[in-house]
Amino acid sequence: MRLPASPPFDPDAIPDEVVLARGGTSLRLAWRDGTRGELPAETLRLRCRCAWCTRERIEARFPASFPRASVIRIEPMGGYAVHLAFGDGHARGIFPWTYLRDLAREAVPVAAAAA
Repeated sequence: MRLPASPPFDPDAIPDEVVLARGGTSLRLAWRDGTRGELPAETLRLRCRCAWCTRERIEARFPASFPRASVIRIEPMGGYAVHLAFGDGHARGIFPWTYLRDLAREAVPVAAAAA
């Protein structure tokens, strides 16, 4: 078996800093290139791609909002992602760094460091 020449993920997507802010209601991220992003816990909960949430969406049973969402735990997953646990007991989602970077770009204009 031949291994890929490069990792199967974008190493530039790995943030230099991850901070659980405002009592778990948002996740702040900062990348090496100076970009920063903040993701509300509700956005993260709504955008979970685990099998459970995917099935709930397919069956039209997934909530439209999670107004009291909070992130209560962050666990690294092999250098390419984090596992997030939410205050409502949901703890099934793995969030790759590339996905979080993309979500941060969608959420608000990501500020770049002044050149």
